[in-house]
Amino acid sequence: MAEKQTAGRDNLGQLAPQFAALNDDVLFGEVWSRESALSLHDRSMITIACLMTSGDFPQLKAHFKMGKDHGISKDEAVEIVTHLAFYAGWPKAWSAMALIKEVYGE
Repeated sequence: MAEKQTAGRDNLGQLAPQFAALNDDVLFGEVWSRESALSLHDRSMITIACLMTSGDFPQLKAHFKMGKDHGISKDEAVEIVTHLAFYAGWPKAWSAMALIKEVYGE
C-alpha cells in the first residue's frame, strides 16, 4: 500500500490549499490506493508513460523515483522509454533516459 502522500500540502499548501488537498487526498489518497484494480507497479508504469509522452519531465523524474519504490527496475524503466521513443519522439526519450540515470544510476 502506498504511503500517505503529502507532497501537495508540503509544496503548495500555502499557495493553493484546495489543489494540494485534491493532489494528496483524491489523486494519491483515492485513485492510487485502488491496488485491487491496478498495482502500484502498474500505475507507475502507466504514469511514467503518460508523463514521458507529454514531456512533463520534472514530474517524470518524481514518478521514476516513485516507480522505483513500487518495484520498477532500471531495466523496465529503460524498456518503457525505449518502446515509447518510437511513439512519443526520440528527443523525449533522450531526456527521459537522462532522468533514469539520475534516479537509478548508471
